[in-house]
Amino acid sequence: MMKSKRIFLPLILLLAIILQSHVTSAQLRLPAILSSGMVLQQNDSVSFWGWANPGEPIQITTSWDNQTNTIKSQNIGRWLTKIKTPAAGGPYTITVKGWSGPIELNDIWIGEVWLCSGQSNMEWSYNNGAKPVKEELPTCYNNQIRFLHVPRTSAMYPQEDVPVSWKVCDSNSLKSFSAVAYFFGKKINKELNVPVGLINSSWGGTSAEAWTPAEAIESSPVLKTAANKLTEVPWGPIKPGLNFNGMIAPLVNYTIAGALWYQGEANTANGNTYSQLLTTLIKNWRRLWKKEFPFYYVQIAPYAYGRPYEGAVVMEQQAKVMPLAGTGMVVITDLIDSVTNIHPSNKKDVGERLAGWALAETYKKNIGAYKSPVYKTMVIQNNKIIVTLDNAPTGLMSKGQTVKGFYIAGSNNQWLPATAVIKGNAITVWNDKIIAPLAVRYGFGNTVVGNVFSKEGLPICPFRTDKEAL
Repeated sequence: MMKSKRIFLPLILLLAIILQSHVTSAQLRLPAILSSGMVLQQNDSVSFWGWANPGEPIQITTSWDNQTNTIKSQNIGRWLTKIKTPAAGGPYTITVKGWSGPIELNDIWIGEVWLCSGQSNMEWSYNNGAKPVKEELPTCYNNQIRFLHVPRTSAMYPQEDVPVSWKVCDSNSLKSFSAVAYFFGKKINKELNVPVGLINSSWGGTSAEAWTPAEAIESSPVLKTAANKLTEVPWGPIKPGLNFNGMIAPLVNYTIAGALWYQGEANTANGNTYSQLLTTLIKNWRRLWKKEFPFYYVQIAPYAYGRPYEGAVVMEQQAKVMPLAGTGMVVITDLIDSVTNIHPSNKKDVGERLAGWALAETYKKNIGAYKSPVYKTMVIQNNKIIVTLDNAPTGLMSKGQTVKGFYIAGSNNQWLPATAVIKGNAITVWNDKIIAPLAVRYGFGNTVVGNVFSKEGLPICPFRTDKEAL
């Protein structure tokens, strides 16, 4: 009897040692995005999450109110809670305590956080040839602008973490960061006088399908068929969900003010479904973030694509997304270097036009004109067509003595260059060879560049009035 007790007691001690070893090995951990130097969304209830031992009590203390939030880790070793943030300010500290000791986060700022995503034109930086950034480098240091660059990462399944770190905007960090995102953030910071956090999650040459949850594509016969039209390329993923899983899913707990998007060139092979695709992406991102955040995007620029109208169709489809609540589109037909360059170098005006949408729509600032004129109505009068446009409060103008970019057609669908005369927000269009015109196009073609603007200086959005399948 005594012998069995002597055996039994050491077994208990051994089991206790094993359990203690297991407890101390699963140390408290935060995702990389929750780190020193970050910007948290102001006046919000932001998510804070991580990993720990099952049942481990986690204490989170914030210096802006000296309040402690306590939560227990779930039986799967994960925890998530909400923290109320004040109005913009900083720097602050956050202390996270568990069994394994505290984690100290310093240099925390409260302000506005924007996610910037898409393909190469969003990714484009000084190192890639974004010329306007060069002038910024000597004076760009701004402790109130923080960058987070998500590395190119694809995955078959949604990931929980990604190796990232927050950096202060300076001449070193800016060189490799999205130029569009930077110029957007600079204007927001200047106009609102608040810290700005910019998350750049983009990958050149990738399709919109790759940035959309795979199940959203698979559940739609139209989008699934369209996705199968894309051809694999050596420079990046095109399959549904691969970029979303690796570069968006790890971010969905991080509270943001809104999202910016610059993509479309990789979807010219299936452009006819792009409006449905982008709408699906927006709705799914909003669903996962549990927030109807604003989504502002850039219409692709004219470029000499291989097949007729393939770029024009994507541009047309992008414009069709605008009726979706909380969206806005920037037109950049006037910002190109050449129709043979798919990466226009002027990213400054692109970023600032996106900022115009955010300042007016999200932040309710009176900044003047920020919307490009868009097609409204068409009236046929004898051998002429009169089109009117919205978003031209003081009228339209052409840059140049002759109005360019208009085409007109009759019943034979033979499109001829049109003479055009501007009066207010209306344009009269005709060609003497067409006696009975039926439809008008403006800037509608891969390389067609018009020269009509609102008097506030914004280019009108390319359009067509015909319904011909292309």
